[in-house]
Parts: sequence; structure tokens; C-alpha cells
Amino acid sequence: MLKKIIASVALLSLITVAIVQAMDNESKGNDEKDALGGLKIGAKAPNFSLKTLDGKQVELSDYEGKKVMLNFWATWCPPCKKEMPDMEKYKQQAGDDVVVLAVNIDPENDVQAFVEDNGITFTIPLDSQSAKNPVNERYKILSIPTTYFIDKKGIIRNKVISAMTLKDMERNINSMQ
Repeated sequence: MLKKIIASVALLSLITVAIVQAMDNESKGNDEKDALGGLKIGAKAPNFSLKTLDGKQVELSDYEGKKVMLNFWATWCPPCKKEMPDMEKYKQQAGDDVVVLAVNIDPENDVQAFVEDNGITFTIPLDSQSAKNPVNERYKILSIPTTYFIDKKGIIRNKVISAMTLKDMERNINSMQ
């Protein structure tokens, strides 16, 4: 009887070690992802190049040395619409040290009319699902709005998956060095 108990404990220990090692190996393959599938806090933000509504090309690397609030949104998304006025207020008060980039993921809709109707003055890069490598896929966007807070060195310092208030934006930007 004692031998069976010892054998069972040893077998259970081996199974536990095997499971832990398998999970560790799986997570090593996804070092840039967090538990929700998005990019990890502390990872380098992937650079991208997109055209804005006025046809200018912008790259994330253009803003190195500034704090960046990188938001992903769509014109049909109610929580996105809800946070836009606060994003505009934040942009107006933020100063030159902070950049607001709101990447639109549905440029086939009338984004220009949305921007004009809502008095938006921050930069709106356009990302398309028909593009070869959409930026929202590189950033692992599963739900919108999603906002990444990127420090002056291009490191992701926080991520919010939901609509934010002005206070949320201020708190996240102010928490970065």
C-alpha cells in the first residue's frame, strides 16, 4: 500500500513538472503577448506607417521622444464615440510632450464626416483590413476601443481595453516617465 502511495505521488509530481514546462515553453514563444492576446506592457511598440485623413504619411517612430496615446477605434463603435470628446479635451490640454494618435480601423466608412461632426483635431491614421499587414493585427487588437500608452523611448507602459474618461487618460500619461 505504501509503495502505491509513493508511486502515485511520484507520478503526480512528474505530471505537474511536465505541465509547468509545457506552459513555460508556450509562453516563451509569445513573449510580446499578454494573457489577453495583446502586446505586453514593457514590450517595444511596433513601428508602423499609415496615411492620415489628409493624405500625410505618419510613422510611430516620428514621435520618439514624446509620450504617445495610441488608440484603435471605429466610427460604428459606441464606446469609441463616447470617449472621443474626452480624447479631444485631453489633446487640447496635453501640450507638445504628448501625441494622440487615433488609428481608425474602418476607413471605408465616412471617417472625415465623423471627425468634422465631432470637432476632432488630433491625428487620425487610417488602417485597413484589406491592407497586407494591418496595424491593428500587429497590435493584437481584439476589442475596440483599445489604447496603448507608449513612453518617450517607444515602450508600452499601459493598455486600456475599453472607453476612457479624461481622468483615465491623464492618469495613464502622467504615470509614465
